[in-house]
Amino acid sequence: MKILFLDIETAPNVGYVWDLWNQNIGLNQLAAPSYTLCWAAKWYDGKEIFFDSLETSPKKKMIAGIHKLLDEADVVVHFNGTRFDIPTLNKEFIENDFLPPSPYKQVDLYKTSKQFKFPSHKLAYIVEALGIGHKLKHQGQELWTGCMNNDPVCWKIMKKYNINDVKLLAVLYEKFLPWIKGHTNHGFFSSGASITCRNCGSDRIQRRGVARTALGTFTRFQCQDCGTWSRDNVNLLDKETKDKLLRQIT
Repeated sequence: MKILFLDIETAPNVGYVWDLWNQNIGLNQLAAPSYTLCWAAKWYDGKEIFFDSLETSPKKKMIAGIHKLLDEADVVVHFNGTRFDIPTLNKEFIENDFLPPSPYKQVDLYKTSKQFKFPSHKLAYIVEALGIGHKLKHQGQELWTGCMNNDPVCWKIMKKYNINDVKLLAVLYEKFLPWIKGHTNHGFFSSGASITCRNCGSDRIQRRGVARTALGTFTRFQCQDCGTWSRDNVNLLDKETKDKLLRQIT
């Protein structure tokens, strides 16, 4: 299974405003829409981090690079990318006459973080709270403005910032792995007959009791590498008991 870590940085919308608080901006006040400045990505099992930006490539070439990676991916891991990164890239694809990349599943680590009552669900807070890294310090909004104005110093910092976020994604993914719900099952991509962990693909699976549902009892497993819990799909109840349970809920 090919798992891609992805992060993008975008320019802000530019508009005409008369005040700074509680504004409703009309379309006739929009001077320039947001657009992708750069992107960074890496494969789960690879060391190379891919990066491209408007500083180094024409717009369509930059977009083609990330389109190609998404087209190869089975799973894309991001942070709040369900609402931001992926819709933004899809907008870039259609504006630049690209067809949709081949279908892939998404793992949004922002959604996973909502299982925990952190004071903040920003990536910067979570990685520091878990002791697994730090976001790159920078000058703030001026960094994005500088890149929009083709400042080479700002672009150098932006590249480091974007790449560092992808590195943090990879570390956070490992930390969150046993908590990720609905992860694409690694077993679908395994040629072996042995049971494997759905989240990490390990075959170091230990039987740990049973899971009971309204319609049956199933063998329960825990991965000895990442800690993910799973269960077998074979109902341990005999046919008479299963039929009885089915009658009770219909």
